[in-house]
Order: sequence, then structure tokens, then C-alpha cells
Amino acid sequence: MSTEEPSSSASRDSGDSRAESRATRAADDAEAAEIRAADEADDTAEAAERAEHPSPADAPTPRRSTWTRMDRPFRLGFLITLGGLSAFLLALALTNLSTVLVYVAFALFAALGLNPAVRLLERRGLSRGLSVAIVIVALVVAVGLILVMIVPVVVEQVSSFVKSVPQVIDDFMHTDLYLLLEKQFGDQIDSLLADGEKLLTDGKTLTALGGGALKVGSSIATGISAFVIVFVLTLYFVVGLPGIITSMLRLAPARKRSQARGIVEQITESVGGYVQGMVILAFANSMMALVLYLLLGLPFPPLMAVVAFLVTLIPLVGPLLFLAIGTVVAVLANPVNALIFGVVYLVYIQIEAYVLTPKVMNRTVSVPGLLVVIGALVGGTLLGLLGALVAVPATASILIVLNQIFIPRQDARV
Repeated sequence: MSTEEPSSSASRDSGDSRAESRATRAADDAEAAEIRAADEADDTAEAAERAEHPSPADAPTPRRSTWTRMDRPFRLGFLITLGGLSAFLLALALTNLSTVLVYVAFALFAALGLNPAVRLLERRGLSRGLSVAIVIVALVVAVGLILVMIVPVVVEQVSSFVKSVPQVIDDFMHTDLYLLLEKQFGDQIDSLLADGEKLLTDGKTLTALGGGALKVGSSIATGISAFVIVFVLTLYFVVGLPGIITSMLRLAPARKRSQARGIVEQITESVGGYVQGMVILAFANSMMALVLYLLLGLPFPPLMAVVAFLVTLIPLVGPLLFLAIGTVVAVLANPVNALIFGVVYLVYIQIEAYVLTPKVMNRTVSVPGLLVVIGALVGGTLLGLLGALVAVPATASILIVLNQIFIPRQDARV
């Protein structure tokens, strides 16, 4: 009995020591694992810091294209020459196609001007095809009436006006107003009248009115062919406008097409409303000029009505320009009636600016007056009359793109 007790006690001591040893090793292993985990976390944080703020030494060396390497001068020179030649050929092609581009631009803006009428008929329940047919028939009838009723009268009055200019100036030189001007300005008034007579009776004046890229032909055949081309293109644009817009939208990414469609619809509605509004306002100006010339007994009322319509199509400055033209023509016939015409037409310009224009242009994008003037000057310098006409809708389109795309992106940045 005494022999077994020391033996069992020794075995218990040995088991306790082994358990304690295993516990110690487990604690050491756990501590080592914690150290390794901490080291790995530090390494991960350091790698993330280097990735977020790389040092110049860690930055990857950019690969240079074989076409732009300075140690390959032949390839670099060939690339520069090819780019310059491509730009020259493109400019040459655009110059040769300037007349065609003018026709296309006129037709496109005319189609956008007719599109609101088509949309109005569609909202009344008519189909797109029937609406287009009604608008086209109405346009053909209107153009036919203009050609039959107005053009012959205008041509006759232009001829009479050119022939009567010397006599009108001679009669003006016997008026009291001329004597007063001669006392104030001396020989300058005679020189001014001589230059005006030469300008109005010179046949080259009418052919130079187009200016820029417009290049209106001097022959009647060229004018008729241009009119027919623009008219046919307008019909095609009116019929195919939805398909053209759909095809353009397919060029945009799928996730952006809804936004692109909204922008395109805003642009087409704005441009169409502007073209339609400008035609309405120009027609109102022509009727006002016709009525005033008839009531005051001034010469060439139909001719001045046509001039008023064409001139007042120019945004902002058109009515003021016709005010000067109409007053000068009236002065040569009757200075008193010319003064009445100038005052009444000036009052009408104010009514148009503050009453008619806001109502007619309610569907267009508001363009600041300064941008209108700058756009008209830039457009007129680059493309002549066409540039002055399309300056406002082009500026409005740019403003729509900026307001819908660029400004929201800038606002989203912190």
C-alpha cells in the first residue's frame, strides 16, 4: 500500500507538468499568431497608403508610343505631316462644299421651324404622316401664292426704284431739309448722296448682300435651283426628322440615351420655336411697314414690306436696321412723313420687344442680349446672312447642353 501511493503521486505530478507545458506552448503560439496578424495588418495599411499616395519612385514609368518617340524622327515627322495634310484636305473640302452646307443648314432650320406645326396636328389626333402631308401642302400653297402674287410686284418695284433713284435724289436736293444739311455739312452731303446713288443703282450691290459663305448666284437660274434644292431638302427633313433623331441617339451610350433624348428634344423644340417665332415677328414687321407706307403715301410699299421681312429676320438688330433703311427711303420722298414713319415704327419696336416677343418666343431658351449681339456678329462674320440668322438658336443649343450636362457635373464635385 505504501509502495503504490508514491507511484501514483509521481504520475500525477508528471501529468500536471505536461499539461502545464502544453498550455504554455499554446499561449506562445497564440501570442505569435497575434504578432503575425498585427504585422500583416501593418503591411496592408502601408501598401494602401503607398497606393493612395505613391511616391515618385513607386510611380510606373509611362510607356511612350512608338510614333512619338524622339529617337524615331522619321515616324514623328510622318505623323506630323499626315496630320497637317489631313487638316488641309478637310478645310479644302469644307470650302468647296460651303454652298451645299448652306443649303443643308437652311433646309434643316426650315424643317425645325415646321416641326412644331406637325407636332400640333399630332396632338390633335392626326398621324405623323397625315400631319406632315397637311403642313407640306400648306407650305406649297403659301410658296406658290408668294411666287405668283408678290414676286412680280417686288421685281417691278425694284426696277422702278433703281430707275427713280436719280430723280428722287434730285428732288431731295431742292428741299429745305437738304439746304439745312448742306449748311451744316457742306460738300460732305453731296458726296454722301453721290455714293448712295451709286450704291443703289449698281447691279453688283444685290449680289454682294449674301456675304461670307452664302455666295448667292447672280443669275435667276442659280437662284431658282437653290430655292428648289432647299425646298426639297426641307421636305425630306420634315418627313425623316424622328428617324434622324433616333439614329443620332444610337450613337450615345445606352445608359445615357434617355438624357440625350431629353436634351435633343429641348434643342429641337427651342430651335423650332425660335424659327417659327422669328418668321411671325418678321411678318408682323413687314405688315407694319406696308401699312405705314400706304397710309403716309410713301413710295414702294410692297418692296419695303419685303425688305422689312428679310431684314428683321436678323435677331435684335434687324428692326433697328430696317428703321434706318425705311426712314432714309422715306426722307427722299417726304421728310415730314419720314419723321412720322420713324416715330411710329420706333414705338412699334418697343411694343414688339416688350409685348410680342415674350409671347411668341415663350418656348425658346432665354439667351442674354449680350450673347445675342456677340453671336450675331460672329455668325455674320463667318457665314454672312446665314450666320446672323442661326446665331441665336446655335447659342441657345449650347446653353442647353451646358445647363444639362456640364453644370450638373460641376455642381456634383466637392
